[in-house]
Parts: sequence; structure tokens; C-alpha cells
Amino acid sequence: MVETLPHHTPPPPNHHQVLVLKSAICSRLLLVTLIILFRTLVSPYDTSASLNPPCLSTPNPNSTTHPSPLENGVVWDSVYFLRIAQCGYEYEQTFAFLPLLPLSLSLSSHTLFAFLSPFLNQRPLLALSAYVINNMAFVLAALYFYKLSLTVLKDPQIALRATVFFCFNPASIFYSSIYSESLYALLCFGGMYHFMSGGNNLAVLFFALSGCARSNGVLNAGYLCFQTMHRAYHAMFQEKRVTLALQIVIAGALRTACIFAPFVAFQAYGYYNMCVGRSPDEIRPWCKARIPLLYNYIQSHYWGVGFLRYFQLKQLPNFLLASPILSLALCSVVHYAKSRPQNFLSLGFLAPMEEKSCGVVFLLDELSRSKEARSVKKSSVRVEEHSNLRRRKNVSKGDAANVHLESEPAAIWPGYLSASVLPFVLHLGFMACTAFFIMHVQVSTRFLSASPPLYWFASYIMAYPGKYSRWGYVMWAYSIAYIFLGSLLFSNFYPFT
Repeated sequence: MVETLPHHTPPPPNHHQVLVLKSAICSRLLLVTLIILFRTLVSPYDTSASLNPPCLSTPNPNSTTHPSPLENGVVWDSVYFLRIAQCGYEYEQTFAFLPLLPLSLSLSSHTLFAFLSPFLNQRPLLALSAYVINNMAFVLAALYFYKLSLTVLKDPQIALRATVFFCFNPASIFYSSIYSESLYALLCFGGMYHFMSGGNNLAVLFFALSGCARSNGVLNAGYLCFQTMHRAYHAMFQEKRVTLALQIVIAGALRTACIFAPFVAFQAYGYYNMCVGRSPDEIRPWCKARIPLLYNYIQSHYWGVGFLRYFQLKQLPNFLLASPILSLALCSVVHYAKSRPQNFLSLGFLAPMEEKSCGVVFLLDELSRSKEARSVKKSSVRVEEHSNLRRRKNVSKGDAANVHLESEPAAIWPGYLSASVLPFVLHLGFMACTAFFIMHVQVSTRFLSASPPLYWFASYIMAYPGKYSRWGYVMWAYSIAYIFLGSLLFSNFYPFT
């Protein structure tokens, strides 16, 4: 007897995107309200951020005026971003902050918000530009993340759940402050989406710009390297086409170089400013290095970043502060590795061909790739929607209440355990290890906040009842607590992450 699918009327095509848009806007309104509220009720720990000394090159006539209320949120790294946008890169340590956000602020303050210049001084005008740009970028990032999640997981409900969790993620305070997280997330998710949709050239552009927002943006080149590796292997050993394999490797190398190019150019700019034309007594130690990389020197010299350098007893509270996000990252990676050990350990080379041909479409040639990808994606999405709907219907009846995640991984996690997710999991694992062993560990909360597997893994836990369902409530409680804690501490210049 053939089982018939239960009748289901799908929501309108744009219904979920409207919900995503509403969630993103509501989350930003909540954060802005909390920032204003806590800033009003609590005395800031440090009030010096409002000071605005004259630029070294061109003295600022408005530097002695009273600070505007718009400058109340200029705390921690926001001070550096606004100073760079206002005065350029004056000091060596300022080169730790990449130029995309300062350039965006400077450009928008002279164009979009120029009509406000008679009413606002330069610094508050830059601050206003930052708030508008970052909150708009976050909303666009949420829309891109939903489209990425739908492309990879092929389950609209899980994609929506993951996106809403991103909208209220534990690092939310940074996405509505004068930080580069929002621009980075927009470019990162946009690049991932175009990469998964077959638009490699557009993905390269997004990834290259993400490297102008945050230094870890260059790690997104790993997605192109992963794809190039698989396509070259297929051409060389399965199709026996050496020339095609060589073409694939060259194209992949050029795309990778394009992603690294903006970051390398910025390092060259720093070398020119800090090293060229200086007397021997003025030359900094890093200028004489075989590879004069300014960014690494600044992180090590000014911020004490280095392998195991943060492993001190006095830093235990910071490890505890970062433990929730690191635990979620660890569980995300370990669950994938345990459920798909052959695929994980072989870096996807031993994955079934039908899984390889879905989503990333690693093995299709460049000309036919986009057309075939669209047809594969449309058909697979229809099949997955029916199967996922039936699975959730059965789960809601209690059939999955006694199903353990370890015993039936494919039945419970159809999208998360696909071959298409592997490069994202590998990227998350590398980022988490870097944050734990090398960086200031408390930064992990915002450093990992643009990693899709965190939200995909969490969304599956939240979606299906069973012995792990209570962890869904724990994750939401953790996220909400960090939103309120971050709004209280960070906005008043107290240490947070």
C-alpha cells in the first residue's frame, strides 16, 4: 500500500522572507532601545571616549565642542573606527582595523548625510552614518543568510528558524554598534550564497570585500580552494582530463589571489606609511622582517595575541564567558564528524556522488554549472520539502520522541549532514580552534557569530522534540541573556567580549 503525503498548503513564496525581514528589524529596534536605556540608567565606566583631539594632519576646529548624544555609543573599538574615518591611519596600532567600515562612514557622511552637516559636527555625523549603515547591513545579512540556509538545507522551516536565531544571536550588540560585524556578515553570507548558487565570480567579489571588513575574511578563500580541489580531482582521476584539471587549478588560484589581494594591498599600504622614508632610528622592528606583515605584529605587540598566550589563570572568567559559543561550535563539528565520519575524514572525497552534485555542484564544468545547479536545486527542494514535511508530521505525532540523534542521524538531520555542509563545518572548526588557542578567547562570541553551522545545528535541535529538545530552550536563554548583558556592559564601556 502506497502511503500518501498529507495535504499541505505551502506558504506564499515571499512569506518567509517577510518574516525574516520583520525579525531582523525587530531585533535591531530591540538592541537600539536597550542601548539607549542602559546608557541612560547606568553610569559608564570610562567617559574618555567622547574626547576628540585634533587630527595630526589637519587640526579639527570642532574638537573642543561638547560631545553629542550620538557619541555616547562610541566605546571600545568604535573609538578607533571613528578616528580612522575622521583622520585616517595616524598611528601604528590603528592598522589593526581594516578600512571598509571607516571608508563607508567617510563616504556616506560626505554624500548621503551631507545635508546634516550644518546641524552636526563631523564626529557625531560619522557616528550616525555608522548606526544607519550597520543596522541596514544586518537586515540585508539576515536576508542573505535565509537564502543561503534554504539553498543548503532545502528546508524552509529550518532555514527560517536558523535565521531568526541569527537575528537574536548572542553577539547582537556588536551588530548594532560601530563595529565591522554587520558589514562582514553581509559580505560573508552574500559570498556563501552566490558560491552555493554557482556564481563563483560574484562570490569572489563578496569574499574579497569581506577581507576589507575583517581580517578573517580572507579565510573565506577556503571555500573556493575546497571546490577547486574537488573539481580538479574529478577531472584528473575520474575523467582523465589533465588539461581540464590544470585549467581548474589555475582558475581557482586566480580567484583565491583575488580574495587575498585587498588584505595584502592594505598591508602594503601600512608598510609604505610606517617604513618607507624613515630614518634607521625610527624604523619599527617588523619593517625589517623577511615578510613584513604589519597586522600580525600589531596583534602580538599591542594586544598580546599569540598561541597559548591567553592561557593564564587570571583569564579564566573570559574562558567561561566564551564557553557557550565554543561549546556550540564543538557540538556542531563533532556531531557532523560522528554522523558522517567517512565524508568528514576524507574531506568529502568519499561522499556519494548524488550528494556531491547537490548544492555546491563541485564537479560540474564552468559552462553548464549554473543551469544544472538551478535545475538540481529546484527538483531537490521539492523532494526535500515533501520529505521534511512528512518527517515533521510524524515527529509531531510522537514517532520521533524515542529516536536518538546518534542512531538515526540521516532521518533527523537531512540537510545538516549533507555533503554541501562539509566546507562550512571545516571553516567553523578552524575558526573555533583559532579563537580558543590564539586569540583573546572572549572575542569568540562575535568572532564565530557569522558561522552558519552554529545556527543550522541549533535550529535542528530546536525543531525536533526528544531528549535533546531542552537544549533548544537553553540556547535561547543563553542568547537572550547575552543580548541583555552585552547591552548593559558593552554600551557603558565595561568589559564584555
